[in-house]
Amino acid sequence: MKKIAVLVPCYNEEMTIANVIEDFHQHLPQAKIYVYNNNSTDRTAQIAAEHGAIVIPEYQQGKGNVVRSMFRDIEADCYIMVDGDDTYPAEDAVRVAQLVLDGKAEMAIGDRLSSTYFTENKRPFHNLGNKMVRGLINFIFHSDVKDIMTGCRAFSRRFVKSFPVLSTGFEIETEMTIHALDKNLAIREVPIGYRDRMEGSVSKLNTFSDGFKVLKTIFRLFREYKPLQFFGLMALVLAVLAAILFIPVLVEYFRTGLVPRFPTLIVSCFSAMCALLSFSCGLILDSIRTKHRQMFELYLHLQEKQEKD
Repeated sequence: MKKIAVLVPCYNEEMTIANVIEDFHQHLPQAKIYVYNNNSTDRTAQIAAEHGAIVIPEYQQGKGNVVRSMFRDIEADCYIMVDGDDTYPAEDAVRVAQLVLDGKAEMAIGDRLSSTYFTENKRPFHNLGNKMVRGLINFIFHSDVKDIMTGCRAFSRRFVKSFPVLSTGFEIETEMTIHALDKNLAIREVPIGYRDRMEGSVSKLNTFSDGFKVLKTIFRLFREYKPLQFFGLMALVLAVLAAILFIPVLVEYFRTGLVPRFPTLIVSCFSAMCALLSFSCGLILDSIRTKHRQMFELYLHLQEKQEKD
């Protein structure tokens, strides 16, 4: 029997954590449930322990820091990660995990947006943010992921032990999705139910500040994972600017034989040099990225060989 771990990052979820744990006890009794208490000031840790969960403290604030500790500490064949706010039914999370257990996915995603999210969620800016992030990532990475920001996911051991966690907060979901897309790790999605938070339970996600962090993360990962496209786009903008400035100077020179606007010519040449430099940086970084992907594939091969031995 494969070892299954349920990972629940928590910060002040005393109203809902008992429901989450009991739900998984009922639908997945063989799994170990780990509640990572992220500096909660209420009774989250005490309630989780009373209901049979393994409670582990994480003192660095932020969901990304919690995920880093989870992935580093826990050994399992399949990992189910859900939020502690009781918005994801355990039976749906089990269906998501089954894709990993069957070997059909390295990361399985519980797709809220294709089911009840937009009717259950009462925060319109969250709805808009989910759509915007999904569209942006799918456009940049030529993918078709339905739900980027979902808090219900399942992972294989291969994914968990090869994923370098860099984010510290809620942008971790975006980073996991982009990592899987870039490294060609199998992603599968399952539509799941979503229920809004219990009355009195407050979301820890700040629509604007955390939304800005997510967009900043997308920008950073676009630069790191797609350097040729990123710097090539910058080079194109600079080249167009150089052409716009240079063409009037060139026309004037052919008409009169004079170059009266030297400052414009200098700025045009400078923009052209920057465009060439940006494109060269993109080429170099793209070669480094290709080598990194080769090393990553070799690492996965060696990891599988060690596990078999």
